[in-house]
Amino acid sequence: MDSLQSVYEFARTVLTYPLFPMGDRHVTLGGLLFLVLLFAIVVIASRIIRDRIIMRVFEKTEFPESLEYGIARITGYVLMLIGFYMAFQVVGIDLSSLAFIAGAVGVGIGFGLQNIINNFVSGIIILGERPIAIGDRVEVGGIAGRVQKIALRSTTVVTNDNITMIVPNGDFISQTVTNWSHGDPKVRIRIPVGVAYGTDPKLVEKLLLEVAEEHPKTLKNPKPSVMFDAFGDNSLNFELAAWTSEMTTRPKRYTSELNFAIEKKLREHDIEIPFPQRDLHIRSGVLETKKVAVGEPSAT
Repeated sequence: MDSLQSVYEFARTVLTYPLFPMGDRHVTLGGLLFLVLLFAIVVIASRIIRDRIIMRVFEKTEFPESLEYGIARITGYVLMLIGFYMAFQVVGIDLSSLAFIAGAVGVGIGFGLQNIINNFVSGIIILGERPIAIGDRVEVGGIAGRVQKIALRSTTVVTNDNITMIVPNGDFISQTVTNWSHGDPKVRIRIPVGVAYGTDPKLVEKLLLEVAEEHPKTLKNPKPSVMFDAFGDNSLNFELAAWTSEMTTRPKRYTSELNFAIEKKLREHDIEIPFPQRDLHIRSGVLETKKVAVGEPSAT
């Protein structure tokens, strides 16, 4: 019993030992450990409320999934901030006494954590304005894929190769973002086609329209069209414009299938797809030579 009592007294002395003053009180090790425990409870409770309560309420509404997700995330972070503030109050830490320290640390945060704060604010803007949403197909900074998750610091984008890319939220605010799913997923794909000179343009137009209309992923309305683009250096240049919704799922496959079909259709009708070529003209003439005497230095 004496050993247990001594251990208890030692632990009590360590936990209640004043580490540093905070206002009219002292912060102890036990208080800090209790504060960490409260923080953990707040984080777990906010996630439970967000995932189990708020999302279940949204199941009975007709809000868009992206809006539901954004509201749930913002609500969860607000609950965490309120919980952290209450945890400080329960432990007895006066936040007003941290004003001077916060001001001094804020300068360092402003420089050292500038990118983190920028991404954090950008995440709030994204969740509020919703320029992108979960499930959208986007292109930003050379990365193209489907949005899988939107957090406050970064957004998870999964490419068609099943590669997960973590994109900082600041890129979605500071750079130009192509959102193929925003509003109307219907887009027009333009495919350039060059044929040899001497080919009937009306026949080319007819064949290209057949290729577009025969593809199952081409929309019937608006109808595909063909433009006679220009008289090129080596070919007659046409452009096939077809409407589709495939840009939100498999954009390259749709374009590739059209290219295969175009090549096959032109080959069946003996229409040549030319390649760059140049004509070389050689002029005929007499090469003049001059005889040099032995021992006479030649002109240089």
